[in-house]
Amino acid sequence: MTPVAIPAVPLGASGIQVSRLALGSWRSYERISRAQGIRVMQAAREAGITFLDDARYNDETGSAPMPTGHSEVIFGELFRGSGWRRDDAVVSNKLWWEFWPDQSPKQELAGSLARMGLDHVDLIYSEVPPDGVPLAEAVEMIGGLVRAGAARAWGTLNWPPALMERAWQIAGEAGMAGPVATQPPYSLVRREIVEDPGMQRVAAERGIAIVASYPLAGGLLTGKYDQDPAAGRAAGTLADPRVRPAAAAGRELAALARETGRDPAQLAIAFTLLNPAVTTVLFGATRPEQVIANTAALAVADALTADERDRLRGIGRASQA
Repeated sequence: MTPVAIPAVPLGASGIQVSRLALGSWRSYERISRAQGIRVMQAAREAGITFLDDARYNDETGSAPMPTGHSEVIFGELFRGSGWRRDDAVVSNKLWWEFWPDQSPKQELAGSLARMGLDHVDLIYSEVPPDGVPLAEAVEMIGGLVRAGAARAWGTLNWPPALMERAWQIAGEAGMAGPVATQPPYSLVRREIVEDPGMQRVAAERGIAIVASYPLAGGLLTGKYDQDPAAGRAAGTLADPRVRPAAAAGRELAALARETGRDPAQLAIAFTLLNPAVTTVLFGATRPEQVIANTAALAVADALTADERDRLRGIGRASQA
């Protein structure tokens, strides 16, 4: 497969440049060998991906030496083992506020950095602050992470547009930087957040990058379940009412892929790339071949005819009604 040049784009108003595609880590590196993880990261680096997302996740394998955060330890090991230079990558992480008030945002991020073996992250996403924490106080604490050099910029996770706008106002009044990125799910079967006019307005007006995540709907849009219903983690749940719409969309997508001679996963990612409001698209991978295949979505998006784009956008739309 011919490598695809991945363009660099501004991360909102941060002054940071990121690749148009980003590599995530959720439910990925803990489930594969270290050697395989290094190959995945090397494939991303060689393909031109510069934006890497990590976070402190709870162990789901039952074998990690710690109940939460081993994901960050593995990420750091793979990052160094795959030959990345720190200045060549934009690394993001999450501020969950899970242990507030026993653990402040400063302490939570310090723990993540220690586990990752890094002295800073480029972007720290904050979950919605806990009840009882005034927004002005939260913005001051998050902004303090940037002032202290623990992060270069901050963004939001699961914040509604009105809260993002208010955070920008508070930050501006305090002479601090506001949020420059947000990471909502976006796919053929989950469109409502990114396509909300309020989200698009605040993102455009405040220079907030939309980092589209979960573009393959947990694998349901890769085509593998069309070929083999027992192929992955969703096996046995395809008839579940919560899964059925995505499974149906996956079958529609696989049919379009066969008709047009394209890969279903590439088409699914191309859908997200076609939205001009989306800055970059985040996907996960457990094999280097997946990384290379997914980067081809850039070329697929460019090559789609107007009719093919309309047909692609129509897949899964009925489930959004």
